[in-house]
Amino acid sequence: MRILGIDPGLRRTGFGVIDVQGTRLSYVSSGTIVVPADQPLASRLKIILDNIREVVQTTRPTVSAMEKVFVNANPTSTLLLGQARGAALCALADSLLDVHEYTALQIKKSVVGNGHAAKEQVQKMVQHLLALNGLPAPDSADALACAICHAHFNPLSERLKQSGQIGAGYRGRVRGGRLVG
Repeated sequence: MRILGIDPGLRRTGFGVIDVQGTRLSYVSSGTIVVPADQPLASRLKIILDNIREVVQTTRPTVSAMEKVFVNANPTSTLLLGQARGAALCALADSLLDVHEYTALQIKKSVVGNGHAAKEQVQKMVQHLLALNGLPAPDSADALACAICHAHFNPLSERLKQSGQIGAGYRGRVRGGRLVG
């Protein structure tokens, strides 16, 4: 399985691609799509859309994972971030990729073991888990962490679906080692 992780943002959208064979994770590619702030909103969203399409065409992932975004203190920022996320989702859907979504808490818990880990901890664990020579940039690290989260979560979800314990369309969460919601 080849996973494309996306950390959406209107100024900087991170992407990271990993291969998964059993429990072995291998780094493929990562980077940051830098969007010029002086462009009109529609042009900025198109830059995200086009660049994610290009990443998909270049790396050929089989599945994608994206960070879910929740409302924060500034409603305007939340709305803009949602639009950037929408552009990324459209690029993935247009590329016929399944999109799995995880909260920041789920991603950090999966990668670091602590849902409230600092960005630097995430970067160091991503470096360690993927045997990278250097520390990945923050946006790339978050996207790679999202892909790693899916690599960890997907086998459990698939086994539960195969056992009939959950339906095929279920997209629940694991909390404390138990499936919830």
